[in-house]
Amino acid sequence: MTPIASPARTRRAGARVVAIQPVPARRLLAVYLLLAAGLTGLAGRLAWVQVVDGPRLQSKARAVQTHAITPIGKRRTIVDRTGRLVALDEQRFTLWAHPRYFNFPGDDPQKRRTAAETADKLAQVLAQPKEALLATMGDRRSGVKLRTDLDPETAERVRNLGISGLDLEAYPHRIYPQGSLFANVVGFLNLERVPQAGLEQSRDQDLRRQETTLSMRRGADGTPLPEGLASGSLYGDDLRLQLTLDGRLQQVAQQALAKQVKQWKAKRGAALVIDVRNGEMLALASTPTYDPNRFWKFKPGLFREWSVQDLYEPGSTFKPINLAVALQEKAIDPAGKVNDSGQLTIGGWPIFNHDRKGNGVIDFPTVLQVSSNVGMVQAMHRVKPGRFWHWLDVMGIGAAPDTDLPGAVAGELKRRTEFISQPIEPAVASFGQGFSLTPLKLLQLHAMLANGGRMVSPHITRGLRSGEALASAPAGGGIQLLDPGVTQTVMRWMESVVEQGSGKGARIPGYRIGGKTGTAQKAERGVYIPGARITSFVAHVPIEDPRYVVLVVVDEPQGGNAYGSTVAVPVARQILEALLVLEKIPPSSKPTAGAPPKPNAPSATRHRQQRSQTVSQG
Repeated sequence: MTPIASPARTRRAGARVVAIQPVPARRLLAVYLLLAAGLTGLAGRLAWVQVVDGPRLQSKARAVQTHAITPIGKRRTIVDRTGRLVALDEQRFTLWAHPRYFNFPGDDPQKRRTAAETADKLAQVLAQPKEALLATMGDRRSGVKLRTDLDPETAERVRNLGISGLDLEAYPHRIYPQGSLFANVVGFLNLERVPQAGLEQSRDQDLRRQETTLSMRRGADGTPLPEGLASGSLYGDDLRLQLTLDGRLQQVAQQALAKQVKQWKAKRGAALVIDVRNGEMLALASTPTYDPNRFWKFKPGLFREWSVQDLYEPGSTFKPINLAVALQEKAIDPAGKVNDSGQLTIGGWPIFNHDRKGNGVIDFPTVLQVSSNVGMVQAMHRVKPGRFWHWLDVMGIGAAPDTDLPGAVAGELKRRTEFISQPIEPAVASFGQGFSLTPLKLLQLHAMLANGGRMVSPHITRGLRSGEALASAPAGGGIQLLDPGVTQTVMRWMESVVEQGSGKGARIPGYRIGGKTGTAQKAERGVYIPGARITSFVAHVPIEDPRYVVLVVVDEPQGGNAYGSTVAVPVARQILEALLVLEKIPPSSKPTAGAPPKPNAPSATRHRQQRSQTVSQG
């Protein structure tokens, strides 16, 4: 019987038996070297990533993990002395459309609405024809600017539509609620929000709000995390720039000036009011002007304030300042007199009074009342030319005034050697010609007379204030140039001009007012323009305790009867009436006598102008 083999034994019999052999040393060495090289490369790569390439990778990670919030460039608000808004940023919106994502509330998330369906809803909200919206979108699928300059109310109505594919981008828009009222001093921003004129340009850094770029960390789902924000990084200031100008007085001055400039077909006009104690300007109006909200519709020449940047010869309005210099030098006696023959010759040049008539022996108040050129030449002839030039220089005729008004320029004064060596120079300077300055500088000098001889710096800003707070007026100050007794004498002489002379049109019952009219030839590049004149009037109120000076200048009024007394005085009177009410100035203890004449009534001292090259008329 043949034996049968078991399955296990059969499997063992068929299996291949591999004999165990020792591994060659070279092979082990190769594997070891290969593993060592891999570990060395990995260590080197880690070192490279952490040490050499670490900063780049770290910044790349931060860019992914953080969210930068860039400020949109908001600007601070500007208000007048009473808190009335002058300039502010208002939020506006740009509407963007992405037609590929149009979807209405309640629709299936995958459904896409057509541009026509969306335009139907938008047309009513935007008050635009549907066809215009469709034409704007065209065949574009994304990034279509449908509308800009949307006000917050309209933007909210668009947002309430709930249409997916419409985006509202907010941005600040500068507006000027008072329109043209403060345009000449505040200026404006262009469409790119770049300041172009006025305080917007000169105080640009002060008007920029404190805004910093914020970097906020984000979580894995994009949620902003509060960690990493420095203390105060979310701070937003509420500071406002407060002006010294009074919008109410500014409006009175603007309207009165514009009416008179139109009536006399003048080229332009300016009206300035200053507080003589501290140099604060209460009004600085000029015409023609422009609307800063629509600046692109006006000529660029209107963007500059000419009363601060353009020079002119002040004429007779400078005579009180010259008489103060003569008194300070003790060259004339307050009770002294001069002989006005009507004309004289200096260095071969003829000098006439405006009417070519003599006034005989007159005192200095009468010199101002009749605006005698010959009388002024004789008075200032008693002052040594070197001292005369010295005072003109000390008072800053040839220097720019210290002011925050943008663009203020220096005047023009002859060199000392030329002024002294040529007798005609101090002669014509005695009645306000032969040198030039800005209306602002003339206002500053008259404020010095009213302030007891102390020179203050004219300015139109009180600084930055928080929230609704308003700053009070600063205390008085200034540099003492003239003796108070000298200025008080000149003030009384100027009062006689309003009471008895060419300034009668500025009389207000119950108040003591001083003033001086001026009608000067207009020069351009050193040559007098035939028939062109600049009329002006400066007023001080109240004379017993001077607080304010009003200056009105009208450039190139037309007509044979265009003088300071007929053109500038009526404007100054309206400003004075408003000023007395707004500043609550009580009546003078010594009431003035008589009622004022009509603004356009002829003055007893007014005559047809017949002038030579060196003639100035009050």
